[in-house]
Amino acid sequence: MTQEYLRKYSLVVGTGSGNTIDLSSLHFKFKVLRGDIQTPNTADIRVYNISETTANLIGQALKKEYSPITLQAGYEGIYGVIFQGTIKQLRLGRENATDTYLDITAADGDGAYNFGVVNASLKAGATASQKVQAIAGSLAPFGVTQGNVTGLNANPSPRGTVLFGMARDLLRKIADTSQTSWSIQNGQLNMVPLNNFLPGSPIVITSATGMIGLPEQTQDGIKVRTLLNPNIKIGGSIQINNKSIQQYRFPIGLTTAANNALLQQTIHLNADGLYKVLWVDYDGDTRGQNWYNEITCIAIDAVLGQNQIKNPKYVPGGLAPAGPPAPVQPYGPSSKFPGVN
Repeated sequence: MTQEYLRKYSLVVGTGSGNTIDLSSLHFKFKVLRGDIQTPNTADIRVYNISETTANLIGQALKKEYSPITLQAGYEGIYGVIFQGTIKQLRLGRENATDTYLDITAADGDGAYNFGVVNASLKAGATASQKVQAIAGSLAPFGVTQGNVTGLNANPSPRGTVLFGMARDLLRKIADTSQTSWSIQNGQLNMVPLNNFLPGSPIVITSATGMIGLPEQTQDGIKVRTLLNPNIKIGGSIQINNKSIQQYRFPIGLTTAANNALLQQTIHLNADGLYKVLWVDYDGDTRGQNWYNEITCIAIDAVLGQNQIKNPKYVPGGLAPAGPPAPVQPYGPSSKFPGVN
């Protein structure tokens, strides 16, 4: 049984030319949104009472180049990176007469997503994996490397292939034809089959390993809250005791019968309690109570289509149209974050 105690955390920000500043000793809060989606993951971090000199140093570096940021969190023995990306915006403010803050908004792989262009040609016989490798090479200048890529069609192309255009568009085409999903996680390009998961043993989620409350079956999937655990990966597997899951009430009526059938394909309970992680929200406060994961997952044998993974929040059965990414709620006067007025 894992004993989760003694929080451990680290916040390191780049200041240009390979130099970094360690802000770990300061009080900070964070919200990180990571999902099995094509658009970049995001993080909002509030650092308290940072010196004006340090804030200016980070700000000057941001004007000249991308400033990297790495956030690690967990417990002694369960510790790792929960966000790695680049800073997009800095905002200075004051909460009260004594406490100032620096708000950091960051994104993971947004440079590669927005500006990655591919211009390559492959000989006849190239496979989908080789195409992805060529695309990943075009993302390297933006700090993105190839990570876990599985489940692609191994059939060789009968003719030569020209890869030209935005990397994200080419990846979408390959994902559509191979029934996989692609995303950038901590600077790595991952592709995982829709109806499979990352290799490795599932992480067991129980009250003894950090589960808080009871899991709930919802229209978006199975939702479960745990103490912060960086080992829970997007596309990875977890195991939950089905007896602890509060089941969803399906609508009743002839007009909803078809929708219910679609929902049953995607949000049903797996007989072995094995589930694939689609979304993880991290909510932490180094000097407060919050230190949680909010996980959304589906059964590993669920029937999942491409139209269901294009929203930041999972839309089962294609029952709702895909819309623009939901914005991250920043810290500030309108925030519902505990302790922020």
